[in-house]
Amino acid sequence: MRYEKGRKDASRQRIMDVAAERFRSDGIAASGLAGIMGEAGLTNGAFYPHFPSKAALVRESVATALEAQAAQIQELLAAGGPSMAIDAYLSAEHRDNPGKGCASAALLPEIAREPAETRQVYAEHLLKLVRQVAAELTPDARDPEDVAFGVFATLIGTLELSRAVNGTELSDRILEAGAVAAKALLQPRENDKPAERKSS
Repeated sequence: MRYEKGRKDASRQRIMDVAAERFRSDGIAASGLAGIMGEAGLTNGAFYPHFPSKAALVRESVATALEAQAAQIQELLAAGGPSMAIDAYLSAEHRDNPGKGCASAALLPEIAREPAETRQVYAEHLLKLVRQVAAELTPDARDPEDVAFGVFATLIGTLELSRAVNGTELSDRILEAGAVAAKALLQPRENDKPAERKSS
């Protein structure tokens, strides 16, 4: 009985791993269940004991990808703060490997078309990521979560643009410009700083 349960858990994880990479590299709509199951070394009929539908697989794959991203971001924040995390996100290596990269940059237009339950799961994980980064920002910022949202929006948009023109000289330029813009958001604005007390 333990063997059967362990084998089932391993099969489920294999489906998840293949699907997560396929969705990010090829897109959700372009990734059929037959291809996913074949790459996982399983028959099509083996899918439904694990997941009731493709939408359920998408939902769990996205959640798992975002959890893994949160762990990676935490390591980068601990090692070098938000600036290091920005540089790692907007690296050529990340741009060139969408299958193992940020699920948001790879899938946002498709996630927007997924069922409400999937979008809710995505929203919950996104908020966790934002709060994770906000906790590392300077207390001088008026609203660290708003700043973190701005940083995420800048990073994701930059990565998407750089991938769209990958293979041209514009791609690296976009990555560099996006990193500068994201880091600028980390700096407290003049009107965010506490007012200096005038001497009497």
